[in-house]
Amino acid sequence: MAALFIGLFSCSFAQAAETRVYLLRGWFGVFSTGMDELAAELNAQGAKAEAIGHLSWKATVSKIVQSRTAGKAGPLVLVGHSQGANNVIVMARSLETHKIAVDLLVTLAPFMQDPIPPNVVRAMNYYQTPGWGAPLTPGRGFQGKLSNIDVASDVKITHITIDKSAKVQAEIVRAIMALPREGSKSSGDTQPKEPASAAR
Repeated sequence: MAALFIGLFSCSFAQAAETRVYLLRGWFGVFSTGMDELAAELNAQGAKAEAIGHLSWKATVSKIVQSRTAGKAGPLVLVGHSQGANNVIVMARSLETHKIAVDLLVTLAPFMQDPIPPNVVRAMNYYQTPGWGAPLTPGRGFQGKLSNIDVASDVKITHITIDKSAKVQAEIVRAIMALPREGSKSSGDTQPKEPASAAR
């Protein structure tokens, strides 16, 4: 009986603590098929990933808030390409008002984007210079880890192919799957152990 109880408890915890990833496509969703590829790979590796249009960002924020209110834990990851990259930053800022942490924020070729809010634990940004996209900047109170990754040296990568790059995808998947399963429940739990990093 005790063994059964422990087993049921473990299953419930594993379900509640699963890594949830929301991947936002760019304008019209036509050129961001890499988001769907990433979602499929992450689901195959045990995460709960969903590729959505960038216009659904408000509904997704509401979904996340409801999930946290219901007591579901686990890492929260936001990934976006192009306009979707801008929108995941806006999502993170909206989640900050609900004291919900974003364990990992990944942006691909954002442009004229907002600074990173303080509830983001780690941010990874892929961009090109010269080219499309720009480095992320920390917002007021941000104490997380920031990596700005310039992919301009790879001639095969353009604005519409950056999300499909096998190397970029592999790095994103590796970073997501390396997150501790317990994740962060609120912005108050997100004080990082490392100082904010400079661009590399």
